[in-house]
Amino acid sequence: MEVKSRFKRICVFCGSSVGKNLSYQLAAIQLGKLLVERNIDLVYGGGSIGLMGLVSRAVYSGGRHVLGVIPKTLMPREITGETVGEVRPVSDMHQRKAEMARQADAFIALPGGYGTLEELLEVITWAQLGIHQKPVGLLNVDGYYDSLLSFIDKAVDEGFVAPAARHIIISASTAHELMCKLEEYVPETDVGPKLSWEMEQQLGYNSTKSDMYR
Repeated sequence: MEVKSRFKRICVFCGSSVGKNLSYQLAAIQLGKLLVERNIDLVYGGGSIGLMGLVSRAVYSGGRHVLGVIPKTLMPREITGETVGEVRPVSDMHQRKAEMARQADAFIALPGGYGTLEELLEVITWAQLGIHQKPVGLLNVDGYYDSLLSFIDKAVDEGFVAPAARHIIISASTAHELMCKLEEYVPETDVGPKLSWEMEQQLGYNSTKSDMYR
């Protein structure tokens, strides 16, 4: 029986390393297979190594379209061996994130490092600013993101993050549970001012980050 989804394409943020825990690798493959089952295409950072390579190959081998967006300067570092699907080179990291965000109907973060966190927090911030209303999911494999979630709860308690904005982040320990939550997600209506992609671009990347992302 074919599974219907509200999403046509989901953006997955994840590490260019596989990590030390086998569960991270299994979760990446499981997520890729789940996207295939629900007839969802993938947009991601374009690497063929680490968790990026695992999730992209799982989606591609299942017959779904894979779009990899990668800065030209990172191609030698993040692409080793054969890539799958469509690779779209861009000039820099900001263009990479903007293109992935435009292409996707929702976002999911697997375990990863600095780059994964930066991508995740930027789309959360864009949701807070009203730039998009797309669901943002955190695949919290074996509690990998427990400390991040605790930090965000602390930020709410201390008055730096509004309680309504805390609900932007949807977390679950398995891909199936997370996908069910994403399908049911209804955005809060009072998380912050409503901006458009065009307005965000006019404000300028540097001024937006320094003035509005705090």
